[in-house]
Amino acid sequence: MFTDSHCHLSFPELTEQLPAILQAMEEARVNRALCICTTLEEFDAVQALARDHEQLWATVGVHPDNEGIQEPSLDDLLAGAAREKVVGIGETGLDYYRLNGRSVAEMEWQRERFRVHIRAGRQTGLPLVIHTRSASDDTLAILREEGGFAGSASSPVSRGVFHCFTETAEVARAALDLGFYISFSGILTFRNAADLREVARFVPIDRILIETDSPYLAPVPHRGKTNNPSYVPHVARQIAEIKGLKVEDVADATSQNFEQLFDRVI
Repeated sequence: MFTDSHCHLSFPELTEQLPAILQAMEEARVNRALCICTTLEEFDAVQALARDHEQLWATVGVHPDNEGIQEPSLDDLLAGAAREKVVGIGETGLDYYRLNGRSVAEMEWQRERFRVHIRAGRQTGLPLVIHTRSASDDTLAILREEGGFAGSASSPVSRGVFHCFTETAEVARAALDLGFYISFSGILTFRNAADLREVARFVPIDRILIETDSPYLAPVPHRGKTNNPSYVPHVARQIAEIKGLKVEDVADATSQNFEQLFDRVI
């Protein structure tokens, strides 16, 4: 059985097809999916998906790239984390890809938002779902500053996953050294992703998750279509090919890794 560790079933293009998607998941042997929150405004819908469907789970958080929305306070995130079937904090992180004419220095609001999520993760003991794009140095630096890795603080150290990983092996190594998992999406199947496939070869199988990031980034052979969690086995097959494993072994390993990290999942 396969687990999609990152999807956006609350987005309209997927919500409208939810019964068909759940059926397709069953047929593809995808028995769990984690529904990711990107704004506080959508949190009730994300959490309701998890509450109403036994195979779905939820996170609470605000995507780093979102502006003009309710800014999350620590109390907001703690309250969301206490809700039924919420198992993670995020997605959170840093995204400097679209600066829109601003300097990196002017993105302090993103860095502060990330810090708030890290604090929520530590206070609740829940894992972070991290998004980083064109910002890996600052993402890692803030994690090291806020994550409690020095061992002197009373709260648990930060833990989590770098989702939809597209960074270098050096960034992967740094994330692994902090105890984080690495999640690969359908990008891994793209023809121009040879470098990323080498990163996947480097990351140990016991630290890998798989995801769709649907409705985006549908894997080959569905590239260009609307993605959904039933397509996540294609990511597992690519990892199996890279590592010389059976696809069933990748399914088992990545599902066990999901359970290890998101340990509120029953």
